[in-house]
Amino acid sequence: MPIPPDLFRRVLGSFASGVTVVTTGLKTTYHCMTASSFSSLSLEPPLVLVCIDRSSRTLPVLLEAGHFNLNILNAGQERLARLFASRDAPHSVEGIDHRLGGNGMPVFEGAVAHLECRLYASHEGGDHVIIVGEVDAADYAEDGEPLLYYRAAYRSLNL
Repeated sequence: MPIPPDLFRRVLGSFASGVTVVTTGLKTTYHCMTASSFSSLSLEPPLVLVCIDRSSRTLPVLLEAGHFNLNILNAGQERLARLFASRDAPHSVEGIDHRLGGNGMPVFEGAVAHLECRLYASHEGGDHVIIVGEVDAADYAEDGEPLLYYRAAYRSLNL
């Protein structure tokens, strides 16, 4: 018998994770969403994965676009994490310091790192879709401190 969903959420919330914002789009219309279900997958080829709720408005755009970026947020970017965490998030980068990566998708200024990805595969996973991206470009800040999510709250390492 499966465990109750509220217990499952509390247990998984005990695993601290980094916070990313996925950016994708079609033409000049961008979609952004906060995601903490992110992981590296393979070094050869360089693959990462991110899990996206199948009811997300960003998912069909990402699947059609075939490209996306993962912005790994710094401890001072909680506002961005909150902004794009809502289902009613304004899927726009207007007013946010960013540049376009080589794949034409937004990269947020000040992020501790970013990965520019091409859609490699997608897999069904319960109420989510597992998106696998092949990394075409990436960069990181030498002195960045990541934003963390732990037990339903944003945190930092306090280095």
